[in-house]
Amino acid sequence: MTDYTPPEVWTWDAENGGTWGSLNRPVAGATHDAELPRGDHALQLYSLGTPNGQKVTILLEELLEAGHAGAEYDAWPIEIREGAQFGSGFVAANPNSKIPALVDLRGAAPRRVFESGAILMHLAESFDAFLGANRPEMLSWLFWLHGSAPYLGGGFGHFYAYAPEPMEYPINRYAMEVKRQLDVLDRHLAEHRFLAGEDYTIADIATWPWYGRTVFGESYGAGTFLSVQDYTHVRRWADEIAERPAVRRGKLVNKLDGGLRERHSAADFDGIEGL
Repeated sequence: MTDYTPPEVWTWDAENGGTWGSLNRPVAGATHDAELPRGDHALQLYSLGTPNGQKVTILLEELLEAGHAGAEYDAWPIEIREGAQFGSGFVAANPNSKIPALVDLRGAAPRRVFESGAILMHLAESFDAFLGANRPEMLSWLFWLHGSAPYLGGGFGHFYAYAPEPMEYPINRYAMEVKRQLDVLDRHLAEHRFLAGEDYTIADIATWPWYGRTVFGESYGAGTFLSVQDYTHVRRWADEIAERPAVRRGKLVNKLDGGLRERHSAADFDGIEGL
């Protein structure tokens, strides 16, 4: 689009947002009253089976797999295509209106935790698990992921798959950055089993749903376009994590199509093929 000149004052056009345009607006706050459901467990998760949602459900399933009974949780779907993230109850849990949000009922008063990285840290610290022996390295990769993934999702994914029309410049710009990020991971994982060394940590749990999915060719149908087969060390790491039972369960939670819409106990997974 070479004939576009930015106006002096920007105004919102709800019709110009692409496939996911209805999920966004230039103001915060609730649009309607809607209470959040609450189950029997102390941990109440409100989420969706996207990469950011999978980070948290994978960690919760890993905690349970490791024997932390206090990690039992209820997971409720937030149907973002229907605007559920703008309900008053969800906005109270996350004023940013993005999934996931956690309400922790342990203790004297409920505590809300929003932003997936904050939820991972809160849970890992409270159970003293999946933090790794090299905490600075783990934190470095955890923060790397949360600074990098928006280029893959909101950047490359949006312009490659969801924008109203294909545009060469942004696709090239974000494809270059995604491939650079994959090369960063590939060079590091050539010398390390996991991101923080020999320990599987929340850095791996956060990164796998984004970059594991990418090297599996599942991100935006762009596997061939991005030559994901070239990142052999990322694929080795992603394959190993994909085989973990907790990962196989966690990636299905709050997945509306072909997954587990709600999760309230381990029995909810009974009968699901591949587990």
